[in-house]
Amino acid sequence: MADPASYRPQTGEIPTNPGVYRFRDPHGRVIYVGKAKNLRSRLNSYFANPAGLLPKTYAMVHAASSVEWTVVGSELESLQLEYTWIKEFKPRFNVMFRDDKSYPYLAVTMGEKYPRVQVLRGERRKGTRYFGPYTAGAIRDTMDTLLRVFPVRSCSAGVLKRAEASGRPCLLGYIDKCSAPCVGRISAEDHRALAEDFCTFMGGEAKPFVTRLEKDMAAAVAELDYERAARLRDDIVALKKVFERNAVVLAEGTDADVFALHEDELEAAVQVFHVRGGRIRGQRGWVVEKVEDSSTPDLVEHLLQQVYGAEAESQGRLPREVLVPAEPSNAAELAEWLSGLRGARVDIRVPQRGDKAALLSTVRDNAEHALKLHKSRRAGDLTMRSQALQELQEALDLPVALMRIECYDISHVQGTNVVGSMVVVEDGLPKKADYRKFSISGAAANDDTAAMHDVLTRRFRNYLQEKAEHADAAAQPGHLAALNAAADAAVAGPSSARTDTTTPTPRARFAYPPNLVVVDGGKPQVNAAARALAGLGIDDVYVVGLAKRLEEVWLPDSDFPVILPRASAGLYLLQRIRDEAHRFAISFHRQKRGKAMTVSALDSVPGLGASKRKALLAEFGSVKSIKAATAAELTVAKGIGPSLADAIVRHFSEDDAAGPPALPAINMTTGEILET
Repeated sequence: MADPASYRPQTGEIPTNPGVYRFRDPHGRVIYVGKAKNLRSRLNSYFANPAGLLPKTYAMVHAASSVEWTVVGSELESLQLEYTWIKEFKPRFNVMFRDDKSYPYLAVTMGEKYPRVQVLRGERRKGTRYFGPYTAGAIRDTMDTLLRVFPVRSCSAGVLKRAEASGRPCLLGYIDKCSAPCVGRISAEDHRALAEDFCTFMGGEAKPFVTRLEKDMAAAVAELDYERAARLRDDIVALKKVFERNAVVLAEGTDADVFALHEDELEAAVQVFHVRGGRIRGQRGWVVEKVEDSSTPDLVEHLLQQVYGAEAESQGRLPREVLVPAEPSNAAELAEWLSGLRGARVDIRVPQRGDKAALLSTVRDNAEHALKLHKSRRAGDLTMRSQALQELQEALDLPVALMRIECYDISHVQGTNVVGSMVVVEDGLPKKADYRKFSISGAAANDDTAAMHDVLTRRFRNYLQEKAEHADAAAQPGHLAALNAAADAAVAGPSSARTDTTTPTPRARFAYPPNLVVVDGGKPQVNAAARALAGLGIDDVYVVGLAKRLEEVWLPDSDFPVILPRASAGLYLLQRIRDEAHRFAISFHRQKRGKAMTVSALDSVPGLGASKRKALLAEFGSVKSIKAATAAELTVAKGIGPSLADAIVRHFSEDDAAGPPALPAINMTTGEILET
């Protein structure tokens, strides 16, 4: 690992102009490309204090051995050059949206003698009409469905020549998916008219064709030609299916690409809907690793660069609008760049209201679901789980395999309704039967470290108590005989042994101890957890903390954290456990807070249950009215008898007589509480 000081350029050598810079490793490979409005300011930030850099940036500057830069005339030029170098060098420390293939389009080659329907990617061809873009699966389904109604040629030039030479059509001609102009079943003029109809339908004018087919079907039925009527019926169903797939979601004439992101600290899911003519023509999505500490605007910038970057592929295909979840810092330069690629104006916007904002919300939901699916599949992968546990054991230098991990989190709102949670992972999978909740009160609720100490102390004190109870039971004289008798009964079968079905089997409260305890927090929380275990004499359970902001792993009494690689399966496992503990704590906190907010003065009345409290409130409308009512009036409510009515009146009378609690006398100068 190189020392950044060994290749740091002198400050005076770096220009203050806008430009693009490249970091290279000892082998000369480009590992990072970036751009800056001021090269000197940007590059100095990498070398001023390397120890204070974010983990990914720290890894990059220590993996590099040299840095070079190129001065450009404007921010727009730096944007173009940055993209060119990223495409050329594919640096491993840049955000890379790997699935950057050009989109598939449904194309009709109207420039040929016999127009052909096909799926095309890449550069546009002269004399060809394009529809889309589509996803790969959707475009094949659309073409296959429409060829039964519009049997336009879809074979290659070689197949066409062989059919013309032999006088026999290809398979598509035999199954009526092609009108076979190659063997003269249809004239070139009629085949071209058929291709024009195909283009008209794909352009959005579907209703005239459906109406015409419905009339033809009715005529066939009138002539008792039911076979032809059945074929026409199937054609109508096929057209409606394609038309519904391309349903209008925005105003006619709207051409836009709608991008959305859903991200966490390690990964981001990207979804894009392609809207052409007001219809969703296609959808794409992928998940990327966030290999640099980028904000959402930064991710959007890189996304647009890579999706639209290849000028030859993008010419004429860019939409008029690009809708994004957050505006990049250089939105004006990006829009100018995209306009140059399109040959016409392109607007980059963040929709705030209306149909476009609603569609962006739908795309965002798709991105969220995609990331959840990606994570669930990754978590369920046995190989990935084993790799994560092994990586974690090696990174933390632990002598034992991590068969059981417990994670703890504290949740509260400004010190009220403080709760703790414990979640358990065994063999990399959650074991929800062992999850536990903790209510925290008193001095322990004053701060997070005290609360963490309290939770760990209670959890492992119970474990030690249970362990001692098992040891005492094992020391009893009849213990071994009882175990042997139970084993004999199990072998003999149910016919020779009777089972006690009335006494419940005692349930283990905390099972066996974990190999690793993970706490949500940094150095203070980790040290508090370690003190709790040391105070109980437990020295065979290891403790680490995961700090959320930078995903640092802290060890007890350590001045520096352990930095796991961002793509590490071990870090992903820790993050997933931490997030589960946070979710569990939040749900318990909300439940407790909800109960606290619904406390009523009626709760403390002896003998007044929930159903009777409900009946009183239904009858009188409020607690104030109940307090003002006499015992006779209270008996009107359902379930309230004379004795209970007297108890209610007596309870509220005593409260009124007691009055509000007395406040202590305070010395206003020193703030000291005086004796009363």
